[in-house]
Formats: sequence, C-alpha cells, structure tokens
Amino acid sequence: MEMTRISHRRYLVPFDVRRSLHRFVDILILGGGLAGLRAALACDPQLQVLVVTKDQLAESNSSYAQGGVASVIDPEDQIEWHVRDTLIAGADLCDPQAVEMVVKQGPECIRELMEWGTQFDLQNEQLALGREGGHSHNRIVHALGDATGQEIMRAVIQRVRRQPHIDIIEQAFTLDLLTDGQRCWGASVMHRDQMQLVWAKQTILATGGAGQLYRETTNPAVATADGHAMAIRAGVAVRDMEFMQFHPTVLYIAGGSRSLITEAVRGEGAYLIDRDGQRFMPEYDARAELAPRDVVSQAIVQQMEKTQHPCVYLDLSHLNSDHIRARFPGILQACARFGIDITRDRIPVRPGAHYMIGGVTVDCDGRTSLPGLWGGGEVTSSGLHGANRLASNSLLEGLVYGQRAGQGASAAAVALGNWQWPIALSGDAVEPPPTNTHLDFADIRNSLKSLMWRAVGVRRNRAGLAEALETVRQWQHNLLRQRLTSAAAWELQNLLDVGAVMIEAALRREESRGVHFREDFPQPVPEWRRHLTFQANQWQFSH
Repeated sequence: MEMTRISHRRYLVPFDVRRSLHRFVDILILGGGLAGLRAALACDPQLQVLVVTKDQLAESNSSYAQGGVASVIDPEDQIEWHVRDTLIAGADLCDPQAVEMVVKQGPECIRELMEWGTQFDLQNEQLALGREGGHSHNRIVHALGDATGQEIMRAVIQRVRRQPHIDIIEQAFTLDLLTDGQRCWGASVMHRDQMQLVWAKQTILATGGAGQLYRETTNPAVATADGHAMAIRAGVAVRDMEFMQFHPTVLYIAGGSRSLITEAVRGEGAYLIDRDGQRFMPEYDARAELAPRDVVSQAIVQQMEKTQHPCVYLDLSHLNSDHIRARFPGILQACARFGIDITRDRIPVRPGAHYMIGGVTVDCDGRTSLPGLWGGGEVTSSGLHGANRLASNSLLEGLVYGQRAGQGASAAAVALGNWQWPIALSGDAVEPPPTNTHLDFADIRNSLKSLMWRAVGVRRNRAGLAEALETVRQWQHNLLRQRLTSAAAWELQNLLDVGAVMIEAALRREESRGVHFREDFPQPVPEWRRHLTFQANQWQFSH
C-alpha cells in the first residue's frame, strides 16, 4: 500500500545556537505526570535533574485517573492471573516479557506509594480492592473513592518538591527534541515567551497522551500529542499508532464537559441499559458489563445504532445508595451539577477517547530507538497493553517504566562523564515567507477533532480513513506555509502530524484487533499479529 507523503517541519520554531539562551542539566525530563515524576525520583541524587511540564504538575492525565492501580495484593490472587488477564485483553499483541515484568513489580509499587504518603482506601484495616472489566479478581487499589490519580500525584509531587537535585519548570511548552542525526541532546523549550535550548546528557520523554485529537474525550486540554509529534519529527520509532482506546462510559450531556464515569462503577454492579431500559451487554458478551473496554465500547455503539439514540445509560438504582455515595463521591458531584442523582437516575453515557496505546517504542528499560532518549508512560509503546489496555494497568505502567527509565538514563549520564554539547547543531527548519493567507487554527483544530471522531473512532472503514487522511494532509500542507508563533499553532501542528500517522496506521491494519475495529475487516487475521512501526517516513512490520 503506497501512500504519498508531505514533508514535516523538523523544528516547529527555527533557532540559531549562537543567539539562543542555553541551560545545561544532566537529566531532562519532559512531562510532569506520574511517569515523569517517578523517573525523576529514580535518578541519582548527584545528578542535576530538570522536569519541564506544559501546565502545572497537577494537570496531567495521571491526576484524572479515577479507577486505580491494578496490583496483586489479595492472598487469593496470583501474579500469573494478572498476567493472563492482561494478555487476553491485549488481543495477542502484548509483549509477555513486559507484561510479566510490570505485573511482578505491582505490589512493590503500591508499598512504595504508601511509604510516600498515598492514602489508599481501606476496608477492615486492609487495602480495599475493587474490580474492573477484564480482571478475573478484585485487584484494583483506589483512593478517595474515585480520585486515585489525584491522591497518588499529591503524594508524588510532594516528594519530588523535597528533592534538592530536582528542578521544575511549569507552564513551559516543549517544542522539539534536539538531535544531530546520531543522538538526542535535550530539547528546545518556550518559557515566558523566550526559547531556551536545554542541553542534557540524557532526556526522558513522558509527555502523556493524545486524547485531544478527538471531539469526545476524557483527556484534559494538555493532552495534545506533543511528545508523539516531536518524536516523529526527530525520526524516533513509534508503533501501534492505530490503537487508541475508547472508554465506554463518558458522561454525555449536550453542551457539558465529558466527564469520565470510571469502570469501577460497573465493577460495583452497575448495569448498562438502552433508551428502553433494556440491559443489553449480556447479548454481546458472557462477561456482560465486565467485558474488556473494546468489547463494551463496540457494543454501546451498536446498541445506539439499533435504538437510534445518541447514548446509553448506566443504572445503579439497584445498588446500595449509601455505598455508592461513599465509593464514588467525584462522580456523584459531577452528575449532580446536571441534576442527576446517580443512586436513582439513569446516567447518560457513550464512548470517548481515553488512552493512547500506541507511541514511542521502548524496551523494558525505557530505551527508545534514539540514543540519549528514554521514555515512559502514555507517550510510549512498551508492549504492556498490546491492542487493548486492561483497566487500571496504566498507572502501574507509569510507575514501573518511569522508574526504569530514570535508572537507565541516570546510569548513562554518569557513564558519559564530562561532555560537550554539539555547538554546530542548529534549527535548520526554513521559516516560510510571510503569506497573506490567514488560517483559523481553532477552526482547523475543531474540524480535526470531529473528523477523527467520525473516521478514526470506535468503528472505522477504508473509505472514511482514506478521505480523512487526504483532508489532514491538506491541512498539513496549508500549515507548512505558516509561521508558527503561538502555543495554539504548535499544538495544531502536533495534532495534525500525529493524526496523519494514526490514520495511515489504521488504513494499513486490514483486520480488527483490540480497540481497532474495521467494519470492512471485522475479524482478527493471524498474519496481522504483529506491530506496525513508523520511523522517518517509513513503515515496518515486526513481531
């Protein structure tokens, strides 16, 4: 399948090292979510570490995680069972070595978080364990009912701020990775309207997800695929970009924010019903509401089509109301703003973009294809999730890979010893000449989000994907003629760059697997049990 391609900008903003501000650190960490901060804490205290984040530290996908952390805590549970559940959910595309490594480190991660002050929910003086879709046992550790990410990030941020060797720059836009064709040397960062070239012995990419590519999303505004895009422009290998996970149950109120309704609600026994009050999930899967997310999302979309209704509903009216109020205080409050009492009223829900499974390819130590660059968390493809992420494995992945990337980068920085930065490096992107054409970046972004939702959403087909790719390429072409001087423009360029790769990957995978459902290829194909990697404008297959 040959597809024409247009050139990407190498650097969003051109620069000259002779006229730039410079900063030198041992370890540069891009992203202030759980993976990035865990990486910082894993670095040698003798090294100077700098964490750069686009917003405030508390504003990341990690902070919005409701469900919890999956870990084998119950004596009646087993590591092998958690591994098996992850492999099943991943639709034969997980890396078994990565899965086993992450799952085995789960209990230690929980103990560490508790030592750092995380207050997990207890039951009879023991950790309270919930259950979510795809899990065969209760193993979800949660906090504040449905605000696990917020509580974990509170404790981790507090610990990071106490470390004298870790500096933090908040509200700074990382533009690009600095490379010389051989390795990564740091990144260009825009902070307080001034560009800085931050030179680092080792760089860790932990910039989070890409959910803002979609109209319906649970992701915060910062999730604009910046890390994916800067990696693509730098020629770093990314893979499995067709796999965006859609959360089945996102609060659907016309004109209202799309709040996540955690899977733990169904774990507590909530039913999914259609407009007529019929419970429909048993018709689609024997696991009913506790089927993996891809199964539930596809079933909801199909039921919406059957009933010609824009959503389905969660019903908790048969559950103990006092328990529900105590277990889900955040959801109780979010729904109450729209006059919905979750203990008796139906909650309107539909799928929304939730977690980017594809990303920068990393090995079990967090090492990318580019020397000097490491990665962890949602921006990466570690092999843990395969073609469909098992619920509550993402915070665990951020902890494990954040630690390993921090340790690996730290050891590499120490081994490098004294170093000299490549003074000859320059931002060789040619600034386009002024043009009289004015582009409305906000309008293009809204159009892109709607296009991605229609063509690259829960259901896909060749005609829709091909048309979407052509449209996005035209928008890319138009943007290449513009000077990008604002965060809105930089984010739009990143979204277009990543969206184009996602669409083409979805076109190339001519089967249905995990979260990737092709209406024209509705079954998994054994020959497609392989990864699809994109690097430097080339596609490759790997097992």
